[in-house]
Amino acid sequence: MKRAPLLLALVLSGALHAAEPASVDAALAQAKLAHQPLLLDFSAPWCYSCYFMATHVLNGAEWDALGRRTVVAAVDADSPDGAAWMKKLEIKALPAYVVLDENGAELGRILAEQPRAKFYPMVERIIAGASTLDELQRKAAGGSIDAVATVLGAYQARDAGKDGLAWYATLPADVRAKADKDKAVTLQRDRLALALARAQEDPAATIAAAQRVLAGDIGCDRPYVVDALLEASEKQAKATRIALLKPQRSALEALLAHDVYIAKPACADQRSAVVTTADVDAALGDATAEKAVLDRAIADARTRLGGDYTRDRNLADNLRVYLTRAKRDAELDALYPKLVAAWPDDYVYPYRFGRSLLERKRAAEALPWLEKAAEKAYGENRLGVALYRVKALKALGRGDDAKQVVADVLEQNGQWFPEQVAKLKAELAS
Repeated sequence: MKRAPLLLALVLSGALHAAEPASVDAALAQAKLAHQPLLLDFSAPWCYSCYFMATHVLNGAEWDALGRRTVVAAVDADSPDGAAWMKKLEIKALPAYVVLDENGAELGRILAEQPRAKFYPMVERIIAGASTLDELQRKAAGGSIDAVATVLGAYQARDAGKDGLAWYATLPADVRAKADKDKAVTLQRDRLALALARAQEDPAATIAAAQRVLAGDIGCDRPYVVDALLEASEKQAKATRIALLKPQRSALEALLAHDVYIAKPACADQRSAVVTTADVDAALGDATAEKAVLDRAIADARTRLGGDYTRDRNLADNLRVYLTRAKRDAELDALYPKLVAAWPDDYVYPYRFGRSLLERKRAAEALPWLEKAAEKAYGENRLGVALYRVKALKALGRGDDAKQVVADVLEQNGQWFPEQVAKLKAELAS
């Protein structure tokens, strides 16, 4: 989904559109004036899950109806204002949908892409509940097991394992005794334990927590948890790792068959299901199965696109990733110009093509694409594009031009995004 280098785009009730506010604070002011909740839609131009939401979910009668009941602000995570609010709200992944009341208190959030049939009921529950986290915590302490599960889910949405488990430990003993028997609470606690173990970089604890979570029916979330298991088990003995991963292979195969390769896929994130399955096959040493998974995904994406790369940007981008993962470079090189032509107004595909060529030691071919990307880059992504322009120029022996790129970009961006600025300067100096 195209995100222009504006901080926000505000959608108000019906077909009426207000002037675009300059910041999230301005959107909050409009919500307060309208006495309506504010839905912050965090996305970025490189976010494939955001493409899915734009194409399949954030449109139609339900979206219009939501816009009549709430103020909806699309926040570009690559803009300075968007990045600041990402940090303030502790958002660690995109897309993210955060609902605030008219006074700016958080009512709830939805993380990652969701199918249409799930997204709107989730938003409705948040708005209808109209309870802040503090209020839910009070209800939980009073004995509401539903509130306990909801609060734990709120911590899970923030990837805040330590804080969530610490809060749970403060509940009265009788409430915890009852909650410990609830399946929803148990699952949320296990997921928080997994988040904590990963944050602490504890492989053994990560493996144990992942196995507990994977023992249940977690549907389309399975690939993410298997990814954690893959990472945590990298240094395990081969036989031990195979024993950990082999049961997941059949579960992932079932997920692909029942929830991905169907007329209306149940999983919004089909890419993760495919790539994680291929990664498990690679870890198991089954190159034939790995190739078959990727080949099937490539064929399926091509069939559904029918040669029209504007039909579904998420699916078109999935095809790019499958070809990359399968190392089908000639087909990838043929695809990139088609993606650039299909989505000409943003920097993403010229940048990705240039970076891909550069990583394959083809700097002279990469540079024109990176220069094309630079024309449309802004904010944080301007620094990312500049990093690879510098790499390409250095590879071509054009050090003075690389210095000029850095000087120009720093003048354009000012002091925003210090971590990315530091990386750019380090690359120039290396």
